[in-house]
Amino acid sequence: MPFGAHEAMEVHEILTEKINMMNHFNLYAQQAKNPQLKEMIHRHLQEEIKSYDTIVSYTHDYQTFAPMSSNTNVGSVKPDQIQYGLDNPSMLTPESNTTFNDYEIASALLICHKNGASNGVKATLEIADPNLRQVLLNGAVNCVNQAYEVFLFMNQQGQYQIPTMRDHTAKTYLHTFQPVNESLKAQYMVTQGQIQGVDQGMMASNVIGGTQVNQQAHVSRSGQSMMPTGQTIQTLSGMAASGNMQQQQHVQNPMYGQMMGNQVHMQQGTQHYNH
Repeated sequence: MPFGAHEAMEVHEILTEKINMMNHFNLYAQQAKNPQLKEMIHRHLQEEIKSYDTIVSYTHDYQTFAPMSSNTNVGSVKPDQIQYGLDNPSMLTPESNTTFNDYEIASALLICHKNGASNGVKATLEIADPNLRQVLLNGAVNCVNQAYEVFLFMNQQGQYQIPTMRDHTAKTYLHTFQPVNESLKAQYMVTQGQIQGVDQGMMASNVIGGTQVNQQAHVSRSGQSMMPTGQTIQTLSGMAASGNMQQQQHVQNPMYGQMMGNQVHMQQGTQHYNH
């Protein structure tokens, strides 16, 4: 059974982008100097390879999914771990060097993942096949998490500084938005903590970082159940203020429902978070 013309073209674009990402990441891995950056590139490249093969496999036979569990270290980041404000930011200008420095590599990674997330979501909106839709959506969420991990690394290194405004200005600006009034909530029977906006067809709630993903079973074109009902992904990771960053994940794979355990240690040297 063929795919629709629109979704076939979207998948063609996504696979072309992933090949470009893998080629670039391979180059960056060879030129990166920082051990933490190099290790992160290796993990992200592994995930891009699996993501690419997952899409290729399904578009060839409509049945096979390759395991693709998340391997990013963003599960338990707390707001006070982010460094805000500008501190003598470096001047930037285009370079003509034949090799990249670590800042240029990290910036390229970040841009690749942001584009991958944006393009993946856009493609997902055009997909008719429910299993292919879920595969692309999972890939887009992975790109979101990978982009955030790169940002955390750059922020820690002082390479991605966040400009701020005066606290009272930000609060005044954002506090103009007030909660929905109770009469409107009562009209639509909205209660505290009620889950809203759930896709009734997919029951998919792909969430970033260390939250949960719940999905109904998907059925392949051959009639086989591809994704067991009631799956849960729970990511637990710890970020130390110095020394090692340790991630512990317990993943029920969104494709097979297998329980996997994974522990990743990332060296951060002696770099400290400044709060």
